[in-house]
Amino acid sequence: MNVRPDFSKNANQAETAPAFLSIWDMHSYYGESYIVQGISFNVHEGEILALLGRNGAGKTTTLRSIARLDDPQVQRGEIWLDHQPLHKMASHQAAAVGLGLVPEDRRIIPGLTVEENLKLAQIAPPIGWSIERLYDLFPRLGERRNQEGITLSGGEQQMLAIARALARDIKVLLLDEPYEGLAPVIVDEIEKTLRHIKEQGMTTIIVEQNAVRALQLADRAVILDTGSIVFDGSAAEVLENEELRAEYLAI
Repeated sequence: MNVRPDFSKNANQAETAPAFLSIWDMHSYYGESYIVQGISFNVHEGEILALLGRNGAGKTTTLRSIARLDDPQVQRGEIWLDHQPLHKMASHQAAAVGLGLVPEDRRIIPGLTVEENLKLAQIAPPIGWSIERLYDLFPRLGERRNQEGITLSGGEQQMLAIARALARDIKVLLLDEPYEGLAPVIVDEIEKTLRHIKEQGMTTIIVEQNAVRALQLADRAVILDTGSIVFDGSAAEVLENEELRAEYLAI
């Protein structure tokens, strides 16, 4: 009889450092579909966590649940950010206390220039990320500040979407498929930027089908399978474990 490998030995274990973002026993639904089935994990301040799994594993649902969007519906569980109970908040309240979601479709606002997209998102006065500092981070955006945002290339739109999230002086950056459809050279550029903002203390969760690139960037990984956590540990451990990658990531 074949026994399914158990890679969950590290899952949900208490860590020595206090968690900055904590998800505890979260259950999420789309209508009658039970997608996220009681997951719990922690993210530490300044950490990059790769949230991985095959298509349909519940990755995007988890991100949208953390961001407190109306869909999916979180029916049970707690989400805490820096001692703030996100599970008691609406999405605009969660955004106000420091969550920044960059969705897969980027949501660049038509009719607005690059700079107008940034200014619309920016808190006043900016605490950490001024417009000029964002242009230093993304020089391409500075060069195109007066260009309509939706006319940018796919990679430049992704840069604008990330910059727009940072403009709100967020505490946690949630990235849904940031490398989708982008040339490797652009992925390299975005990765360099994500490493830089990590050095500035940014906490990031990245959902990405290009699991190897995400793991090379991340400190830790959480792997989902049919809405449950099957692994919670270091990204390096996943890269080194061929059986784990084959079983849950098909790589």
